[in-house]
Amino acid sequence: MAKRTKGKCKYCGKEYTFSYMNKHLPVCEERQKKWAEETGGKKTGYFELAIYPKYNREHWLYVEIKETALLKDLDRFLRDIWLECCGHLSAFDINGVCYDVMPQDNFFWGEPAKSMNYKLKSVLEKGMTFGYEYDFGSTTELMITVVNYRIRNNGKEKLIILSRNNPVETLCEECGKKSAVYICTQCYYEGGGWLCEDCAETHECGEEMLLPVCNSPRMGVCGYCGSDIYPDQFVPDIYSIKG
Repeated sequence: MAKRTKGKCKYCGKEYTFSYMNKHLPVCEERQKKWAEETGGKKTGYFELAIYPKYNREHWLYVEIKETALLKDLDRFLRDIWLECCGHLSAFDINGVCYDVMPQDNFFWGEPAKSMNYKLKSVLEKGMTFGYEYDFGSTTELMITVVNYRIRNNGKEKLIILSRNNPVETLCEECGKKSAVYICTQCYYEGGGWLCEDCAETHECGEEMLLPVCNSPRMGVCGYCGSDIYPDQFVPDIYSIKG
């Protein structure tokens, strides 16, 4: 069974599980203060999205994204924070329509895929859930739920992370004492493979089979080594201001 992880709210820094964070974000007092400060200026719509793996919710994200952003902007974000390893293909499945990062015209059956050059406001609506796949070989499947929509001042950023699960800590399976920092990809597919620094040096499968532990549902898959852009631990505004 997947671990029930918690994450920090961007605005107040309090920690909640995935399901409770969904309840907290609309009523967060610090976030409401930010909303109250927004006066005048040009307005635009924002979608609030909950993003999680199809088969568990150990890893999860809540983000706010402009309705004028493109599907390819969302695709780029998912690659940057969770997925990108070898430049694989990806696609959204929204209401039975496929939006592909590189759509092909030579389909032998069914409707051809569309491009990701569609604004979110033309394909999304509050309450819907849709799918996303990265890499059609060793596939990472995600689900995305549109949990909210609101109009507010038009900010500079297209996308804002509202919360992210804290890194999942797992003990080394060989010594049972230290935290795992590597995964053996050979043992991982057999249900194990968690190794600390010391045990990784003597692991029988060899170092070429090791990948780093990282805060992503693609951990241990293909050649994924984590994000070069986003740190594994999400840092809320409240701590950034104090620091």
